[in-house]
Amino acid sequence: MEKGERVANYFNKVLNLVNQMRRCSEQITDVMIMEKVMHVVTQSFDHIVVAIEESIEVENMNFEELQGSLEAQELKLIQRNQAKATDQAL
Repeated sequence: MEKGERVANYFNKVLNLVNQMRRCSEQITDVMIMEKVMHVVTQSFDHIVVAIEESIEVENMNFEELQGSLEAQELKLIQRNQAKATDQAL
């Protein structure tokens, strides 16, 4: 995941690649995908990844839950950055 890239866009790219690989008879599980995603997200999501790994077994989580957690964090970061910019402007 590149810095500045939105979570939804990244997940769309990942799902497109996974679907292409599955069409070629590649055996890829959702757990494999989620573990890979959690290891390549940017540093701003590290604490969320650690919390997920410590509190929830990845095997019991689905892909949409992971995406939702990361998108919620992304929105918080965006709102926090906008608030800082507003405060600095004043």
